[in-house]
Amino acid sequence: MKLSRSQWADFSLLLVTAVWGSTFVIVQIAIDDLPPLPFLAIRFFLAFVSLLPFLYFQKAHISKSTLLKGLALGVFLFSGYAWQTFGLQFTTASNAGFITGLSVVFVPALVTITTRKLPSRGLILGISCAIIGLAFLTLGDRFQLNKGDLMVLIGAISFALHIFFVGRYSPQTNSTVLASTQILTVSVLSAVFSLFVPQPMMHFSSNVWVALLLTAIPATSLAFFVQTKMQQFTTATHTALIFSMEPVFAALSAFLLIGELLTPRGFLGALLVLAGMLIAEFTDSKPKASDTKGSVSSLS
Repeated sequence: MKLSRSQWADFSLLLVTAVWGSTFVIVQIAIDDLPPLPFLAIRFFLAFVSLLPFLYFQKAHISKSTLLKGLALGVFLFSGYAWQTFGLQFTTASNAGFITGLSVVFVPALVTITTRKLPSRGLILGISCAIIGLAFLTLGDRFQLNKGDLMVLIGAISFALHIFFVGRYSPQTNSTVLASTQILTVSVLSAVFSLFVPQPMMHFSSNVWVALLLTAIPATSLAFFVQTKMQQFTTATHTALIFSMEPVFAALSAFLLIGELLTPRGFLGALLVLAGMLIAEFTDSKPKASDTKGSVSSLS
């Protein structure tokens, strides 16, 4: 079966999601020695350095407009990471995982507001399956709200805004310049905030260096370049739904790397998330013209 351009884009984004999910355990181990903000600052700086040779050959495409768009995307991305990190100090990992996954709802809500058109029935069904699956996969028997949940919610909204505006900006801007600018922005903001937020003792262990090297290129420079490039050919809603697979890949990597088994409830949740993505993919595989127009509107 020959895949359409939008399906190739969705497949590429799924590979990016697999990379992010597979590095979750590695990062979790590393931040025991190096706090999250310094880790992000170094990770994204190394990613930016890896893109410099490619950025040199695309220097003709560097403009004030592209730099400002990359800066805005970097702010949204940093906000997502930062609020999620701060919120985890006051809430559970299960709550944080579910709330972050709510981006799959926030993105189509933003699209609906800007285009004034509801998602297709296939997308609505797929999103519903994904949300129920995320609840089974990440939440325990009870969902108890606490003060950290609001912080994580702000992070989830920030991630949704990042996905949404990548969809708006990517068709009109150079992918290398846009990816490089947002990556450098995250690095700088992480470094600045780490100076003002009290940090535990930093220890550059072998686990830290392995995590930095594994995440800097495949999970950062390459991943965000692919996202920026491929969102030209698919919708922001499809992207958010595909990214909801991250905890599924994280659970798979946890099993392969440290032998952590999913409960039957978690396994059912993973299947529902997968089903939601497949339902949306094969019932709404081609972005509608209205969606494409909405992704390059006057806000870009």
